[in-house]
Amino acid sequence: MPASRLHLVRHGEVFNPSGVLYERIEGFELSDLGHEMAEAAAKSLLAQGRKIKRLIASPLVRTQQSAAPIAKQFGVAVDLDERVIEPWNKFKGIKLAPAAFLKRPSLILNLANPKLPSWGEPYDDVAARMQAAALEAWDSVDGGDVVIVSHQLPIWMLYRSSAGLALPHSPKSRRCSLSSITSFEVIDGKLTEVVYSEPGLAHAANAIDGGAV
Repeated sequence: MPASRLHLVRHGEVFNPSGVLYERIEGFELSDLGHEMAEAAAKSLLAQGRKIKRLIASPLVRTQQSAAPIAKQFGVAVDLDERVIEPWNKFKGIKLAPAAFLKRPSLILNLANPKLPSWGEPYDDVAARMQAAALEAWDSVDGGDVVIVSHQLPIWMLYRSSAGLALPHSPKSRRCSLSSITSFEVIDGKLTEVVYSEPGLAHAANAIDGGAV
């Protein structure tokens, strides 16, 4: 018997006073507010009466910190999986604002193909690795739920690919807020979203950093 439900949890707010695209850069940890968001996600899973049997996180510190309250709440260890990591991005370490393109006009060349996208890891690749990680996680337990703590774009790619939607999109259209929970079940052999919730939303009004683009 596989899992009962698979929850994709986005990490909480990151301490990023410079407002740069932190991508996979080491050292970007949760802010105090981000820790509160992560706690809210863990409490939401508990309030739903879920039985978490396995917990997976990307190797980046912000996801491991966001997984910590879930690990404590449900008494499970955190397994790391490279496949659920933040996509690579050519703009990493840069504050994405008009001034950045004025100072370095060559950056505009990276915007040539938004359908790929030309500035980062191809959407197809992100969707494929997320599908593989999610389905493997689903089959890795004998009943109960699995939680994967990941990042906005990977979760959004898993949602869109599972729903049969085109992967190219406007980043502004993503429905995946900080510490949100996107829950799936496998129905007729296919990952299908069943619930979306935003336990971190109550803290979002005070958030400074909205996460990587």
